Amino acid sequence: MEIASAVEMTTSFSHRPILVVEDNPIDVELVRRAFGRRHASNPIETLEDGAEVLQQIHEWEAGKPSPILILLDLQLPGASGLEVLRQIKTHPKFSRIPVIILTASGESADAEAAYNLGANSYIVKPIDFDRLLQVTDQIELYWTILDRLPLKS
Repeated sequence: MEIASAVEMTTSFSHRPILVVEDNPIDVELVRRAFGRRHASNPIETLEDGAEVLQQIHEWEAGKPSPILILLDLQLPGASGLEVLRQIKTHPKFSRIPVIILTASGESADAEAAYNLGANSYIVKPIDFDRLLQVTDQIELYWTILDRLPLKS
């Protein structure tokens, strides 16, 4: 599939946000800057507490646009990233939202738990900003442009 065709297909999804769930303000700013340099067409929303994400699910049910993609840290206040992942992936309406775990944990047990709960990808946060730029480029290219989502996702 040509990128131009993929871009055309995702036009209806361009208003939906990319949700970054991260409690470290420095990491949030780095991810925002990385997506900003890429000129992401989707708005970036951030939440820093797992319980806030669980509240958002109720708002999505009430009609607020659900995210096109979620970047989720595992270590969060309020509710863990794994609990947030479980709630999203077991929800009948939102289970198809791609959830990428973006975390400092390189523990294989964490990765296994995340995949068992339905994570679409597990990425250990790069320490270097240039590497983070590469990661966000690849995330945006694949998950918001190339990946074909169902129209009612």
